Amino acid sequence: MAKVINYISRYRLPQYNSIEELFKSISEQVSKQEITQWTALPRYGASITSIFRNLKSIPKQKNTIYHITGDVNYMSIKFGKQSILTIHDVHSAIQGSFLKKRVISWLWFKLPARQVKFITVISEFTKTELSAIIPRYQHKINVIYNPVNPQIVPDKDYNFDTINPKILCIGTKKNKNLNRIVAAVSGLNVELLILGGLNNDQIQILKNNNISYKSFKQLSFDQVIQLYKNADMVCFPSLYEGFGMPIIEAQAIGRPVLTSNLGAMKEVAGDAACLVDPYSVKQIRDGITSMINNRRIRENLIQKGFQNVKRFQIEKISGQYMELYNQML
Repeated sequence: MAKVINYISRYRLPQYNSIEELFKSISEQVSKQEITQWTALPRYGASITSIFRNLKSIPKQKNTIYHITGDVNYMSIKFGKQSILTIHDVHSAIQGSFLKKRVISWLWFKLPARQVKFITVISEFTKTELSAIIPRYQHKINVIYNPVNPQIVPDKDYNFDTINPKILCIGTKKNKNLNRIVAAVSGLNVELLILGGLNNDQIQILKNNNISYKSFKQLSFDQVIQLYKNADMVCFPSLYEGFGMPIIEAQAIGRPVLTSNLGAMKEVAGDAACLVDPYSVKQIRDGITSMINNRRIRENLIQKGFQNVKRFQIEKISGQYMELYNQML
């Protein structure tokens, strides 16, 4: 009897799309060879009640591989060796007091690592971080990059606005480094397109620096794609990422990208982005102005970006997952 691959997804909130969209595209590819299912969990969060109800919500079937797609690592407790767990990053999960960090480390990483058949991570950077937490189970870790969504195709109508360029900034959490971006563009004739909810402090900083901006939140994936098209460049000097999807999404659509010269961002971007020290306002500003003022730099980054995203094509990535599924089949 053919086995079923059931993709287990967190409870979906409208402001979060990344994990769901990338594994929807993977499951569509895999469904050409195997039977697939998609199961979204009924409860949000990691309270004891939510964990218990989520664990109880899905009956375990013999002829099924359970792929836990992220953010709900504890589901491996139920599915054991019938499961594959994808871990997207380590640092952002382990936050808070010493006791909370110990509990999260055990529930999110150590216990799941013991239970599952395979673990996939989305960058070599994340593998290094995770290996330090689960050294006994690091042999289970496989690096499989995130795929670029096949819905994202080059924008043929792109014309860079050299007078008042629109700069897309994705994310407003602390690691997204918005305050330094604002400081870097202060005095420049640009408009920021900010994807993510702004708090009062961020709004005040934007006003104090006299920044022209528009903010967006809870967009559908189609709307996010349109936002890339509306932008002239993407500024993503994040302090920490497990991968950095905006890098390859922007490159796939044909936008020059500025990002960080460290961690997963450098790994994902390769030589196809303007790499800067994300802690240096001067480097961020110099990178932005060089992309605005120098057409050759912009076009070189765009062409290198098209080449770079070939590493992340959906057919290649889904094939790597199929290799793991076949070992379990």
